[in-house]
Amino acid sequence: MIPTAATPVLVLGGHLLPSSWLHSTAYDVLMIFVAINTIMYAALSVAKVLPALHPTEWYSRWRRSETRSIYPDAKADRSD
Repeated sequence: MIPTAATPVLVLGGHLLPSSWLHSTAYDVLMIFVAINTIMYAALSVAKVLPALHPTEWYSRWRRSETRSIYPDAKADRSD
């Protein structure tokens, strides 16, 4: 009989891999890779949700001290 998606597969004790494989170096490397990948994905997800930071807006050095608008009475960008 060929197993299909509807055919139940008997797994003894819920273990898919032998215990000797779980203590191998290859499994340790895979486990570390998955852990680092998960942490990086979580950090990037949190960074994507947070509002964007614009450090140039923190300093008014590059802002104009007087307006160059076509409306001469307009308020200047600088708040000094």
